[in-house]
Amino acid sequence: MRKLLLTDGNSMLFRAYYATAYGNMRMSTKTGVPTNAVFGFANMMQKAIDMIQPDAILVAFDAGKHTFRHELYADYKGGRKPTPEDLVPQFQLVRDFCDAYGIRWIEMQDIEADDLIGTASKIFPDTETTILTSDHDM
Repeated sequence: MRKLLLTDGNSMLFRAYYATAYGNMRMSTKTGVPTNAVFGFANMMQKAIDMIQPDAILVAFDAGKHTFRHELYADYKGGRKPTPEDLVPQFQLVRDFCDAYGIRWIEMQDIEADDLIGTASKIFPDTETTILTSDHDM
């Protein structure tokens, strides 16, 4: 049976950020762009790949701020803190990492990563699917 690894990219990037941001993990490019969350994300992905040994990988990212859930509940995610400034540039960097590493990724405007993952998991019913995510309600 084929194995598929589906990953919530935003969730894992937040997890990596908070795991490294408050220690001595002050990593950045030579131009000063922070990279600690990308480093943590890459390590978590490699560990998952080593453990699961998937035949295919798809990382899903959120795109846009407004989803159908906001129509259903006006205060959806209203209690979340703003994204830390030093994490913002790392969203594109992690996509660049995926490209360089040969990991396919997807995002669709105003659709959350977990909805994309749920849909992808239904498309391949005869595939052993593992979902990698993390709760990041910080």
